[in-house]
Amino acid sequence: MAVTTLTRADIIDSLVREVDFPRHQASDFLEAALEDMMEALIDKDAVKISSFGSFNVRQKAKRIGRNPKTGKEAVITPRRVLSFKPSQYMREKVQRRKA
Repeated sequence: MAVTTLTRADIIDSLVREVDFPRHQASDFLEAALEDMMEALIDKDAVKISSFGSFNVRQKAKRIGRNPKTGKEAVITPRRVLSFKPSQYMREKVQRRKA
């Protein structure tokens, strides 16, 4: 089974076909939506999309890790990480499609 990736261009093409947007308007719409989502995440807000899922930024604390190759301990610095939690509807759709 071949793995495919949904790209920005694919989403723009879909907007052009399905919503009958001109290509430049579809591109502007997508870029504005993605920019709003990124700004919200940068400001530590959650982004929740109904029937899709939610994106959150979590703060991870400093911890001691281990280099798997050498076994040597190293300090992993504190950082912010992005997480995604799919909605129940999305999980069900994906699960049904897998079978």
